[in-house]
Amino acid sequence: MSALPMALVVVGVLFGLATVGMLSAYRSLPWGVDAPATAWVVIGAAVVLIIVGAAGLGRGIAPGASQEADRVGNEPAQLTGHLDPGLSRWLWLVKWILVIPHYIILALLWIAFLVVTVAAGFTILFTGRYPASLFQFSVGVLRWNWRVAFYAYGVLGTDHYPPFTLARSDYPAEFDVAYPVKLSHWKVLFKSWLFALPQLLIVAALTGSLTSSSTTSISLLSLLVCIAGVILLFTGVYRLGIFDLLMGINRWSLRTITYAALMSDKYPPFRLDQGPLDPPLNPAATLTTA
Repeated sequence: MSALPMALVVVGVLFGLATVGMLSAYRSLPWGVDAPATAWVVIGAAVVLIIVGAAGLGRGIAPGASQEADRVGNEPAQLTGHLDPGLSRWLWLVKWILVIPHYIILALLWIAFLVVTVAAGFTILFTGRYPASLFQFSVGVLRWNWRVAFYAYGVLGTDHYPPFTLARSDYPAEFDVAYPVKLSHWKVLFKSWLFALPQLLIVAALTGSLTSSSTTSISLLSLLVCIAGVILLFTGVYRLGIFDLLMGINRWSLRTITYAALMSDKYPPFRLDQGPLDPPLNPAATLTTA
């Protein structure tokens, strides 16, 4: 991961947050300059820094297969996670401390993700395409978030510490989205807030949030993770039934986020696909192509 693009993203996010905070707290700057006008200029510069930095980070990630090349009919968003057979009984109790560096970076990256999504939305509206470098950045943020969730309190599926990277790796949990060759011009106006609303409500009920890594509220996800951790603590065994169900919940969540974030026009299914791998929509086609 390139240091300069990452620095641009971080600086842009921090400047943007500081300016928004100043705008909400003060009516004018100490030296008499009108705060709103100056603040909007700084916010605009921060947005530019974020987009330039995100594009630089995205260019460093090798693109995956495009949706046009998908002949089997799989979902655009592909989530995998392989349960570690040698999980520690107690390590999960302190993982909340171990992942603090990841949480700090992800908090900044999620803000950049939102800025990039809005910028991509305007581009899709006029061109029908999601800029490839920004697309790879957005996928990378979701990938990073999923690895941390898999390691920590989204699954507790491995004790291997997640890498600090947006790119693909040999980590036990991975996530990818097929690059859309063409996106609808008009759907971009409705996907995030209208079309995705039923899915978002289900995800919120399952996870307590719109991401798959939150256990700060009572939800089915947090309850299952807690049960899995307690069983692991006393028996040293992670129940496969719980693991498969957690994978299904996280898979539903990330499919929904992918759609709501304008990264695909394919509506996510109302289906809980459990297990470590994404099942093909058409198994017969898989056998035929094999």
